[in-house]
Amino acid sequence: MKNIANFSNIGVIVSVRGSVVDVHFKSRLPPIHSLLHTGSDGKVLIEVFAQLDAQSVRGIALTPTQGLARGMQVADSGGPLLAPIGKAILSRMFDVFGNAIDRLPAPEVSWRSVHHSPPALEHRTTQSEVFETGVKVIDVLMPLERGGKAGLFGGAGVGKTVLLTEMIHNMVGQHEGVSIFCGIGERCREGEELYRDMKAAGVLDNMVMVFGQMNEPPGARFRVGHAALTMAEYFRDEEHRDVLLLVDNIFRFIQAGMEISGLMGQMPARLGYQPTLGTELAQLEDRIANTDSGAITSIQAVYVPADDFTDPAAMHTFSHLSASIVLSRKRASEGLFPAIDPLQSNSKMATPGVIGIRHYTLAQEVRHTLAQYADLKDIIAMLGLEQLSSEDRKVVGRARRLERFLTQPFFTTEQFTGMKGKLVSLKDALDGCERILQDEFKDVPESALYMIGNINEVTDKKAPEGKNAVNQHAS
Repeated sequence: MKNIANFSNIGVIVSVRGSVVDVHFKSRLPPIHSLLHTGSDGKVLIEVFAQLDAQSVRGIALTPTQGLARGMQVADSGGPLLAPIGKAILSRMFDVFGNAIDRLPAPEVSWRSVHHSPPALEHRTTQSEVFETGVKVIDVLMPLERGGKAGLFGGAGVGKTVLLTEMIHNMVGQHEGVSIFCGIGERCREGEELYRDMKAAGVLDNMVMVFGQMNEPPGARFRVGHAALTMAEYFRDEEHRDVLLLVDNIFRFIQAGMEISGLMGQMPARLGYQPTLGTELAQLEDRIANTDSGAITSIQAVYVPADDFTDPAAMHTFSHLSASIVLSRKRASEGLFPAIDPLQSNSKMATPGVIGIRHYTLAQEVRHTLAQYADLKDIIAMLGLEQLSSEDRKVVGRARRLERFLTQPFFTTEQFTGMKGKLVSLKDALDGCERILQDEFKDVPESALYMIGNINEVTDKKAPEGKNAVNQHAS
């Protein structure tokens, strides 16, 4: 057998059940997490998940198991799964094994185990810094933390991947460090589109992409997050660079763990999830940290099954995050994009000590106005807007204008919407909210504030053309 004869510790397959393979070793039992090679050319890879007795291990295949049979030889590689590290991985696309999948020659790299402990507490920094994204609603109401973890929560089709790719586009321009995109169990098409978009935008030089796609076995999908984190840790610890780690989708990591748990015969916990859900997620999330040598800032898309935020996967993920961005199907149906629910989303950075008194006060006022409008919606639906007091009518006008001002055309959707993407600084976003709250635009049609960047875009149109032209433009 090619490859396998070169290894010293050889075992034999005892049973194959789907992705679960039991192997008997006569001489030395491989430790947990060891990588085993089998198959006719040694290309079927198995990771040891459990030691059954003094001579048998049970492993999960990271590649398809077609062609495996009892009695086949298995070689112990003598180590765990390795991920490529080094400057040569920049601008490249890899699978979970570190193979280049962008049809370019394999880069010259070093290799490192994907299994690491989180950084020690004495090496972590406790300083809080805001991380600007250029998306108005996020920067004003739920600012992200440098070296923190932010989650994009939402059901299917509400815009998680679009928002994630927009953030890559905005940040890679202004963000000096490295961006690592980790696709866990997502569609192959999305990876290919992202690669082309990033290449066209000229930001691929500082990016690495790692994919464990939807059609791959659960073992590969489960380990791809660890491989991406190993690359991120290299740039943080060795190169002392800030890293932006984008994960799409963290729920698929939990789902892969659930499949493995079922295959291994573990007793399921609530709603069929694995009993080790909390531990597995913590082992991944705790490695994303801000240390004295650099920071890994992570933005993670989180699919919420059936839009149920009490689902154990969503609940466990919430507990690790410094900011939660909740996407709402109702807002998406109203055409308010990005479809972020400002009342359900939050950030621990939104305190006066971190973002400053003015920003904090404005954010609270915006939330309060939108919350009052949400309370008044039932009365408006039953009795009509005319039955409200004049003060309540003003609140509704402000809230509706704020909702429209907090929409934004994206660079990544230009080809679909025909609208040019806008990047808005935090200062401009705060100025716009302040001026709307002061009723400066009460005579301007709501539609004039829809899908604009800076608030001055309204006055620029209004000044030369008058109110009717603004109306026509917005419609």
